[in-house]
Amino acid sequence: MRCPVCEAASARFFLHVVARDYWRCVDCEATFLDPAQRPDAATEAAQYRLHCNEPDDAAYRGFLGHLARPLLDRLPPAQHGLDYGCGPGPVLAAMLREAGHIVALYDPFYFDDATVLAQAYDFISCTEVTEHFHHPADEFRRLEQLLKPGGVLAVMTAFLTDDTRFADWHYRRDPTHVVFYRPATFHHLARQHGWACEIPCPNVALLFKREG
Repeated sequence: MRCPVCEAASARFFLHVVARDYWRCVDCEATFLDPAQRPDAATEAAQYRLHCNEPDDAAYRGFLGHLARPLLDRLPPAQHGLDYGCGPGPVLAAMLREAGHIVALYDPFYFDDATVLAQAYDFISCTEVTEHFHHPADEFRRLEQLLKPGGVLAVMTAFLTDDTRFADWHYRRDPTHVVFYRPATFHHLARQHGWACEIPCPNVALLFKREG
């Protein structure tokens, strides 16, 4: 089985859980749902409608702060960014705008505006997005192309750290979550793309595109 994250032909069967089959890449350590079992767009859309992320929800803002704080600490003033996979209520974009940055929105279900994908950005944020990627290698190539040299891709996703709890893990039980990352996965992607990788806190990866 070829890994959809790093594209190495080195994935091995990992686990069968409730009619779902999961594979593990030997190279990048990503774990992913069998491609034949990925949800269709209608199933994804129905699941996303269950999410309720309000801009004035202090608890949700606190959750997003795990990514916003280290990202803002590393950004110069007045940068131009893209919130990729922002969902119906782009709260992170609002937080970054409040900090003085310009933020465009893209989401294939809610903000499907191809014009924003024809620009280049100083930073891109992906919060609770990469676990939904059906073709993550293609998505990371697209994100690299959207970043200016020296730009940063900020990713937040729940890292898979305990295989013994995987079957009952709430993150796995979401039917739209089809790929799960370890910190090692992002370090591998960084080496593959020539990025620098920093893990500033649990569940957050900052990937820096090289200058020039």
